[in-house]
Amino acid sequence: MIGLTRRRFLIGSASGASALALTGCDMLEQNAGLGAVIRSAETLTMKAQRLLLSRGALAREFAETDISPSFRVNGTSAPDGDEYAQLLDGKFASWRLKIDGLVDRPRELSLADLKMLPARTQITRHDCVEGWSAIGKWTGVPLGTLLSSVGLKPSARFAVFHCADELERTLDGSGRYYESIDLIDAFHPQTILAYAMNGQDLSVGHGAPLRLRVERQLGYKQAKYVMRIEIVDSFAGLWGGNGGYWEDRGYEWYAGI
Repeated sequence: MIGLTRRRFLIGSASGASALALTGCDMLEQNAGLGAVIRSAETLTMKAQRLLLSRGALAREFAETDISPSFRVNGTSAPDGDEYAQLLDGKFASWRLKIDGLVDRPRELSLADLKMLPARTQITRHDCVEGWSAIGKWTGVPLGTLLSSVGLKPSARFAVFHCADELERTLDGSGRYYESIDLIDAFHPQTILAYAMNGQDLSVGHGAPLRLRVERQLGYKQAKYVMRIEIVDSFAGLWGGNGGYWEDRGYEWYAGI
């Protein structure tokens, strides 16, 4: 009961932050003091969770009988763009996952390449910042396996996920969806790049052909339509500089539950 209560509290807190992000981004930008308070609270949440839970502590996993009969689509239902439409028409045969940045051996992998690698399957609960939850079965490649294969440079600190969906039309690219996690979460055993859900290839609504699952964080961290993973040492060169599309609009960067 304590864990459940804490989870509900955190989701409720995040929902409050979401409302602020959706209606009060200008207020955040204009009030540096308020922004500092939110960022300090976020840092406290991250440190507290990692003190209470070991780095390798697992999110709860469920049985097949617990899988939700329906699982809502979070975020974009389909990317709006010719590039993605062409990939979809070709059943993602020409799609490639690019891994670059602060790595020794940049790589590009096809969906077939990923499916040949050792996979992990996990049945976990997705907690959306909007207040709903659902349990699904995910299969994919552990992110740590891929990052180990490219060799991380000593200055590497974050994995940034660049996605196909563009939520706003902007000249500088700031409207394109992206997310990021640190290397502690990147190498967590339940952090996977999922290509299947409930025993089937991902649907478009759920992020085909590839999405991130980082199970100890809220739903908006689970980036869909992943096209590229860039390893960086800071967020300074990434649009708003806060590590994610929604984070640039007021959400917390660390969304631990």
